[in-house]
Amino acid sequence: DVQLQASGGGLVQPGGSLRLSCAASGFTFSRFAMRWDRQAPGKDLEWVSTIGVPDTTTYADSVKGRFTISRDNVKNMLYLQMNNLKPEDTAVYYCGTANYRGQGTQVTVSS
Repeated sequence: DVQLQASGGGLVQPGGSLRLSCAASGFTFSRFAMRWDRQAPGKDLEWVSTIGVPDTTTYADSVKGRFTISRDNVKNMLYLQMNNLKPEDTAVYYCGTANYRGQGTQVTVSS
């Protein structure tokens, strides 16, 4: 079974940083493009970033220059380094592939 488990969320002040991690299993991780999406309260799911195979990266305009996506194909891990966080980044963050999305991790940016 495909399993995707995001972790690393929490409460952070504006301007702070967090690093999200995603543990993947049940598929050949290195062969798939991976993505982060997020869903803010009362809003639709929003794409955040994708890392391809090889490691080409793309970002939503709202996070470009602040977030960095990366992957470790040996450990089957996906990461999202989030810097200069803003209140509007508050959301549940999900990792996944084009066809699967795991349980999310809550990120709250507030003073």
